[in-house]
Amino acid sequence: MAKRRKNWARYDDERLLDLRLCDLGLKLERSPLAIYSRRLHQELEDRGIRHKPHFWLSSEWFSPDGIPGIAIPFYLAHPRLMKLERKQMLEVEGGTEGECMRILRHEAGHAIDTAYGLHRRRRWREIFGSFRQPYPDAYKPKPNSRNYVVHLDAWYAQAHPAEDFAETFAVWLAPRSRWRTRYRNWYAALRKLEYVDELMHEIAGRPAAVRSREQVYPLKNLKMTLRQHYKKKRDHYAVEWDEYYDRDLARLFSNDKQHAARPTAASFLRGIRKEIRERIAEWTGAHPYTVDQVIRDLIDRSREKKLRVAMPVNQARQEAVMLVTVHTMNCMHWTHREIPL
Repeated sequence: MAKRRKNWARYDDERLLDLRLCDLGLKLERSPLAIYSRRLHQELEDRGIRHKPHFWLSSEWFSPDGIPGIAIPFYLAHPRLMKLERKQMLEVEGGTEGECMRILRHEAGHAIDTAYGLHRRRRWREIFGSFRQPYPDAYKPKPNSRNYVVHLDAWYAQAHPAEDFAETFAVWLAPRSRWRTRYRNWYAALRKLEYVDELMHEIAGRPAAVRSREQVYPLKNLKMTLRQHYKKKRDHYAVEWDEYYDRDLARLFSNDKQHAARPTAASFLRGIRKEIRERIAEWTGAHPYTVDQVIRDLIDRSREKKLRVAMPVNQARQEAVMLVTVHTMNCMHWTHREIPL
């Protein structure tokens, strides 16, 4: 077992996918994550917040209800696993220093809320809404809304009051964020930031009411293989067939014989797949895997219907970007940021 834990970084993808998560033998303190976690603690200390969340490796990012700590996805603890994550999911969430710190600050918002029971306050409920409000199966963000801060992708603050608080806290905590200037014309969002500022000054120096160091779903207890983990994760981000695909495809492509000499729609979409996938994921905040699946479904359906490009290529490229963007936004569903274990 010790030898296997030492050598799996040399495995090819197929062999690595057959390993169980618990057999990876990863240690958070032996990775760059230790530096980032200490940096988060320092940021909290600089603001006078006495509670320091504890950290552990798990399958995904989350801060459990009732536990004032933070689970960090295992793949961030080793470059070989980050490479596998990118191949399996087309991105590495938290894979850069800046993005990792943004997510840590967000999860710290949940942990501090839990530690001090902040959501039980009447004023908290007046500002953010009810913490006990059920998480929606889906939400349609309003990109132009100035009622919420913008921190993580997909306008995540709009998902639920708990996420609204965590996102607001993250913006407040970030060094040199200049939130008063940035949000000076966003009345509702600024009101939330000022409340968080007031609240953090109130709890500064105070010990936490909840101090549990429990670890929920720690990596050492996860018996599923990496292959099973990624199947579940891809299923989580999967999209259902949109009945309007055929109608919209007919606006760009055609199976009329007069276009028989034109490129096939399937080959055209394959050629621009990577380029538009990355661009649309950045624009919409959707997971790249979701965008890629929309494109893949369009390719498959175009092949089935034997469609060909029926307009100038440059125009078809612009229209395709719009088509994929619309269908990506239509299928952006959300339950929890973390994947169900």
